[in-house]
Amino acid sequence: MNVLNITDQLSLVDETLLDPNFLAINAQEAAAAFIAAGTAANTVRSYRSALAYWSAWLLLRYGQALGDAPLPPTVAMQFVLDHLARPLEHGDRAHLLPPAIDAALVTAGVKAKRGPLAFNTVSHRLAVLGKWHRINEWDSPTEASALKTLLREARKAQSRQGVSVRKKTAIVLEPLQALLATCDDGMRGIRDRALLLLAWSGGGRRRSEVVGLQIGDVRHLDADTWLYALGTTKTDTGGARREKPLRGPAAQALTAWLAAAPARSGPLFRRLYKGGRVGTAGLSGDQVARIVKRRAELAGLDGDWAAHSLRSGFVTEAGRQGVPLGEVMAMTEHRSVTTVMGYFQAGSLLESRASHLYAGPPLADELSDKPEMEAD
Repeated sequence: MNVLNITDQLSLVDETLLDPNFLAINAQEAAAAFIAAGTAANTVRSYRSALAYWSAWLLLRYGQALGDAPLPPTVAMQFVLDHLARPLEHGDRAHLLPPAIDAALVTAGVKAKRGPLAFNTVSHRLAVLGKWHRINEWDSPTEASALKTLLREARKAQSRQGVSVRKKTAIVLEPLQALLATCDDGMRGIRDRALLLLAWSGGGRRRSEVVGLQIGDVRHLDADTWLYALGTTKTDTGGARREKPLRGPAAQALTAWLAAAPARSGPLFRRLYKGGRVGTAGLSGDQVARIVKRRAELAGLDGDWAAHSLRSGFVTEAGRQGVPLGEVMAMTEHRSVTTVMGYFQAGSLLESRASHLYAGPPLADELSDKPEMEAD
């Protein structure tokens, strides 16, 4: 069709012509659907929660609705000062959120309890605010240099006051063995053993990756090896299947689970009901976290345990055993070296020669050879 013929057709479609400066309403809806479908469910929930909090706080603090217009940097800075505790004299700490508003946020159900928020929570809510502004094609208040300076100095001040960023306890080899020891030969024990070992030995899988695995994603390579395939994950959104190995005890545990609960399709790890009956529905991410916590409690382990403990523990243990960082990242699929290095270095330092420089006699032997000291 030449240009002349195309021009002749314009009269037939004139009412459907679009303004090139704006997306059509149905195109906006389609774009939003793509964004929602391409975002992990846990991420969507955390975004909803953060935006609900912003809406409530803005209404109570400024009488302003979220969405009317872009927010200025001063509002974002006020949010930080309202929610981060700052040091006062005599070791006291305070934040600027008025008590009445604090109580109203709790009553509204958007805040769990009164008081300041953790630094990570404030940072996450600022990140969500920034993303929300970018989606609306507005300048984000979170990019203001004054806000970035405030956050940096607030982090330093909290560190000097002994407020550290909390991390879940890493499940290294010894606690992993303790968790597995609580798994008996009943259906729940067989399932939990296979789940824990796949998540840990299979590269420190995220809970979303574990519950996303289907029967068709695993294949038996030999008597001591399974391969399982990952598709779309948090750090690899392309959807291409990547196979990871599962060997030794982890492979044996998966074999035992599939023999005990055979299935031709559906979720790899399924819910259990009374009497050890295996359902057809898959586990949720929260249920994976509860399995880790329950097994840690049964093992009598102290610590702050969660599903992420398996991922951080895999990396930490790899550092302890001197596995090259590149091989670790190939299994975990971390994209940021900075993210993985904190765990990896913690493990490698435990086995570092630098931590074994002093090789003298036990302290008790040294003290027994010394003359008694006079009392002060």
